[in-house]
Amino acid sequence: MRSAHEWEARYQQGNTGWDRGDTSPALATWLESGAIRPCRTLIPGCGRGHEVLALSRRGFDITGLDFAPSAVAHVQQALSREGLEAEIRQADVLQWQPDAPFDAIYEQTCLCALPDDTWQDYAANLHGWLKPGGQLYALFMQTGQPGGPPRHCDLLRMHQIFDDARWQWPGSEPLFVPHHNGRFELGYILTRK
Repeated sequence: MRSAHEWEARYQQGNTGWDRGDTSPALATWLESGAIRPCRTLIPGCGRGHEVLALSRRGFDITGLDFAPSAVAHVQQALSREGLEAEIRQADVLQWQPDAPFDAIYEQTCLCALPDDTWQDYAANLHGWLKPGGQLYALFMQTGQPGGPPRHCDLLRMHQIFDDARWQWPGSEPLFVPHHNGRFELGYILTRK
């Protein structure tokens, strides 16, 4: 899937199996532990904006991106209802460029939704979008199956794409984040070199 039209069709058909209906348990864990604190944060592929809202409530300066117009409209309406602020943009994550780099990026379901032949380009964008020393809060989808979306984010391939020359991987074990569809994600906090 490479077009806004295709993603919009999924929202219109209710084919949004990636949407938990609430904030990811990984983000809740990172917030509670203090691993992520208010800062200028990007959420690519923000969908209906559960994480946008959660971080905006806590004083983060948020920018959210999504390809689907109805997802963008949903987040904007939810922010307005709660009197919250965030910049929400309809954009292609393979083309969009910010005015200034971010302190943090929360990457949850965007990478696994992209065609895997674009992952290297997307990872280069993530690196470019972050300040040196900025942190990438990454959830790598584990499906164990070919095809998608969501696509399986094999950890060996993730280490190749998010290579040691540009990223520092943590020495700790990843967060294990089960998903309602029987799959799970592995959460890592990578630091941009």
